[in-house]
Amino acid sequence: MTSLKFCANISWLFTELPELSERLRAAACAGFQAVEAAWLYGSDLRELQKVREETGLQVALINTPPGDVKNGELGLGAVPGREQDFRQGLAQAVQYAKALDCKRIHVMAGRVPAGAQLSEVGVEMETTFVQNLKHAADILSKEGIMGLIEPINTRITDPQYFLDSPHQAAAVLQKVDHPNMKLQMDIFHWQIMDGNLTQNIRRYFPLIGHIQVAQVPDRHEPDSPGEINFPYIFKLLEELGYQGYVGCEYKPLACPPPSASYSRPVHRL
Repeated sequence: MTSLKFCANISWLFTELPELSERLRAAACAGFQAVEAAWLYGSDLRELQKVREETGLQVALINTPPGDVKNGELGLGAVPGREQDFRQGLAQAVQYAKALDCKRIHVMAGRVPAGAQLSEVGVEMETTFVQNLKHAADILSKEGIMGLIEPINTRITDPQYFLDSPHQAAAVLQKVDHPNMKLQMDIFHWQIMDGNLTQNIRRYFPLIGHIQVAQVPDRHEPDSPGEINFPYIFKLLEELGYQGYVGCEYKPLACPPPSASYSRPVHRL
């Protein structure tokens, strides 16, 4: 039995419930003490505040706004020409984080523009990302909120995402050079892009500010069939002294019907 702390990603879990406020209650009834979410911006903030206070849940992590989703955007941090929109999105994320007493914001990098090659735009995108992250780190540090960047694999999940490996993320963080900007390690993405989990976790552990998990290749529960030995990984994180939450960002193999009772945990850890 691991001593790690797990939080429910309510963008992935309890999706049979349409409202995030309902998913907050479901997570609490399932035994979680904390949650995380990708984007909360379509939900009523006052209702989320009310439910969070009623349940006593901690909100461990939210993302910055994705940008223009209809035009294929998934974050603005590394997108040249969208700096002002990035700052507006960051301000909105800070507003939600403060209202929900959330201490971590994932600053999304965004995608390589359609039709462009990373080899053509990579330098400009990295420069934009570093500048935006320096600005974000200054803003967030004043608010007592940690900033995070997350590599997302480009082999299965998002072929156009700019930030796709722990090595690239570490290089970006070195250029940002701010103690309030950390690395978000999603083990699902790390395994797909680079493998070598033991050495990569040990190497980058000092940079890690948040962790997420899902089994590979189908992104289900950590104890579902797949190629990652999660008991070993969890033991390694314990040995390294990880104290933060581990986000359950996976697709449950089976979802209960909307009328199900959440009197006990329904998603296995």
